[in-house]
Amino acid sequence: MNFNLSEEQNQIRDSIARFVQENYAFDQRNAVVALEHGFSKQHWQQFAELGWLSIPFAEEQGGFGGGPVDTMVLMQEFGRGLVAEPYLATVLLFGGLLQAGASEALQNEYIPAIIAGELQGAFAYVERQSRYAITDIATVAEQNDGKWVLNGEKTVVLNGGAAQKIIVAARSSGAQVDEKGITLLLVDANSAGIERTVYRMTDGQEAANITFTNVEAEAVIGSPDQGYPLMASVVEDARVAVCANALGALESLNAQTLEYCKTREQFGVAIGSFQALQHRLVDMFGACENVKSLLYRAVCAVQDGSEDARRSVLALKVMVGRAGKHIGGEAIQLHGGMGMTDELSVGFFVKRLMIINTLFGDADYHQQLFAQLVNAAPQAGATANSEAA
Repeated sequence: MNFNLSEEQNQIRDSIARFVQENYAFDQRNAVVALEHGFSKQHWQQFAELGWLSIPFAEEQGGFGGGPVDTMVLMQEFGRGLVAEPYLATVLLFGGLLQAGASEALQNEYIPAIIAGELQGAFAYVERQSRYAITDIATVAEQNDGKWVLNGEKTVVLNGGAAQKIIVAARSSGAQVDEKGITLLLVDANSAGIERTVYRMTDGQEAANITFTNVEAEAVIGSPDQGYPLMASVVEDARVAVCANALGALESLNAQTLEYCKTREQFGVAIGSFQALQHRLVDMFGACENVKSLLYRAVCAVQDGSEDARRSVLALKVMVGRAGKHIGGEAIQLHGGMGMTDELSVGFFVKRLMIINTLFGDADYHQQLFAQLVNAAPQAGATANSEAA
């Protein structure tokens, strides 16, 4: 596959690489994650000044007008340094839903604020019973005197503690797991009736469980009862983005492990000279290259609107989960006991890969979806036999 970045995309990649090198050394990242809400407001403003917050937004809203490849480049470089700022939650999920379904007035009000670094957002869609099924929604939205009122609870809301505005997926009609009957509602995070329980996830980033009690919504995103296609599309794009983030983390893990094997000595020689360890390093490299190949395929399929896009994205998410477990485990093993401690960054990369595996569904879940998609597709041989008959 011939996959060449444009000049602008190379400039984005190089600028983020410089930022990571200057601001995300191991000790620096630990200091950032220890801040309120788990990220640096100063860094976020720097993102705005450098134009990174504008990348996926349309030019009409002051955005860069970028596509899946641009987002991939950015997220991959963020992954190399375990960048903690809530780009996924605010820009790709919250901002993605605004761009996909909000009214022109709402877009003109909120998207420029995101681009300027002035607005933090979140998308609340996960519930205690839903696991990975985004249609399993018990939170209820009802109309009262012409206003939408929310009641229910959402869990693991990324950036839920810092968010000023939240888009909530609520059940407005139909059964609890129906695709139809989901309404996306925009609420102010400081509205009466909202209670947030904020906590840190395994990788140190912040999430929140949010309870809504008779909370009035500001607006509907999209049309009532028709929220599923919007959220499914935005989540699909986010899957690709987190896989790009994972690739950056995998590449960094491989590089660190290789360097350690070159410098760590046993029996008077570098352990990297042992053939058995060389074979394990090669397997790690091969797993990473498999992820890279599938990522490029998925990004191209999504950008071109290919019929194969859905299948490519599902296969990519499966491979990311498998490779993360393999490479993460081997990195810890080859670093020895040090790999399990907080004295090295290895464990932090592994924790990040664990979180990415569970985002939007783990490897097993996506493998099941992939199998269902393949089994549901008409078989070429069966079609030919049917036509011949």
